[in-house]
Amino acid sequence: MTQATNLPDDAFHVFDTTLRDGAQREGINLTVADKLAIARHLDEFGVGFIEGGWPGANPRDTEFFARAAEELELRHAVLVAFGATRRAGGRAADDPQLAALVNSGAPVVTLVAKSHDRHVELALRTTLEENLEMVRDSVAYLRSQGRRVFIDCEHFFDGYRANREYAISVVRAAHEAGADVVVLCDTNGGMLPSGVRETVADVLAATGARLGIHAQDDTGCAVANTLAAVDAGATHVQCTANGYGERVGNANLFPVVGALELKYDRRVLPPGSLAEMTRISHAIAELVNLTPSTHQPYVGFSAFAHKAGLHASAIKVDPDLYQHIDPATVGNTMRMLVSDMAGRASVELKGKELGYDLSADRDLAGRVVAKVKEQESLGYTYESADASFELLLRDEVRGRRERFFALESWRTISEQGPGGNAGNEATVKLWAKGERMIATGEGNGPVDALDRALRTALERIYPQLAKLELVDYKVRILEGQHGTGSKTRVLIDTADGSTTWSTVGVADNVVAASWLALEDAYTHGLLRAGLEPDAE
Repeated sequence: MTQATNLPDDAFHVFDTTLRDGAQREGINLTVADKLAIARHLDEFGVGFIEGGWPGANPRDTEFFARAAEELELRHAVLVAFGATRRAGGRAADDPQLAALVNSGAPVVTLVAKSHDRHVELALRTTLEENLEMVRDSVAYLRSQGRRVFIDCEHFFDGYRANREYAISVVRAAHEAGADVVVLCDTNGGMLPSGVRETVADVLAATGARLGIHAQDDTGCAVANTLAAVDAGATHVQCTANGYGERVGNANLFPVVGALELKYDRRVLPPGSLAEMTRISHAIAELVNLTPSTHQPYVGFSAFAHKAGLHASAIKVDPDLYQHIDPATVGNTMRMLVSDMAGRASVELKGKELGYDLSADRDLAGRVVAKVKEQESLGYTYESADASFELLLRDEVRGRRERFFALESWRTISEQGPGGNAGNEATVKLWAKGERMIATGEGNGPVDALDRALRTALERIYPQLAKLELVDYKVRILEGQHGTGSKTRVLIDTADGSTTWSTVGVADNVVAASWLALEDAYTHGLLRAGLEPDAE
């Protein structure tokens, strides 16, 4: 492992624990390869410390540190091994767990220590004084082995409320033994910002130790609690990418860093790294196999999305009027959502985003607004279907409907065969380039069969369709309707290998709605391929 040489200022630490604490989230199961890949992303982002796991406690983390020594080339971060203080009644120099931390090769070790008197007596089953000696002995031993040591005071805030003097004595013992940072942990996540601020200020005044904060999000305040600790003098923040962690999660790395850089004006990342934040967030989400949160601050797909017409009117004058930062600062983009709440300004801004200048033609913009509201009254939604909106806009701009093919009819058949096997067949009759085409397809369901029939009919004339792939399919029964006779809305996501777009269809049954969304999907894909359709 190549350790970072281009280190950020040691006066303030951004410490990431995604690979250890974040991996405890329900539904996350990281392989060693996953952990190595995430570590590379975190290093690229520019965090100062990456906690890799607990070597010696489980084979996966032991393997991670062994492979990291050979495969990781860190430019900004330092790798950290996690463990616990020595066992009660023993000696740190003889403790196999501490030996595993040293043998991991990590230059920094984080030790978890009990700071709540009841946990010491009930969980560790030892005396309060022996627990202090465990802290002193463990820190001193690791320092003698050339390791930098951070101490995580587990359940600190609960322990402070139960027995302030003892909780502070644990901090003092770690500090006096040589720990570089003593981290106050809100392990149960029950704190609020005012309490965190008061406690951190008190501990800092009482001990003089360098303090850090580790906040869980059980009250929804982990980011606020982290920043409250910084306000009170903490200079070390522990976070996880996208807030992953046990129960409801940890302090989210990205809002914390965004606030420090953009609101506190504190440089905690290497120059240029902040603009990579959205990309890094989404890349890590893909690695842990969780869909990126669309409404996450700073990096969410909807973080700078504007729907209300009033907002759009103001943004048209100055985007800063309804945005707290320039989205590009964190690698995100502003998006205008077109809906029945849209006004002329929304449509003009969305048109500009798609490459159409509507500002000089108020009548045209008005017609588009009216068309959107008419369609949405029928059940369409364009805020999640940009491609369908672009086709609607294109039709209005050109004053005519343009498509690559015209439907004569389609038909689907679903039948139950021997042994319970279901069969689905679709037939389409189309016109394209003056030629009538009839094609049949079989699929896993009627929509899949319809898609296959459509491809069979058109791929000879439009070979570009071979690159298109349907990647997502959503069906919703619209509110205000009843049972099997309700109107249905279908949203389809289609990709061509480089970009994904969304289309929508609404009809009285799911297959008819799917046809409309498919038609838009393929039309948009052929337009992206550079082809021009004929007017109907």
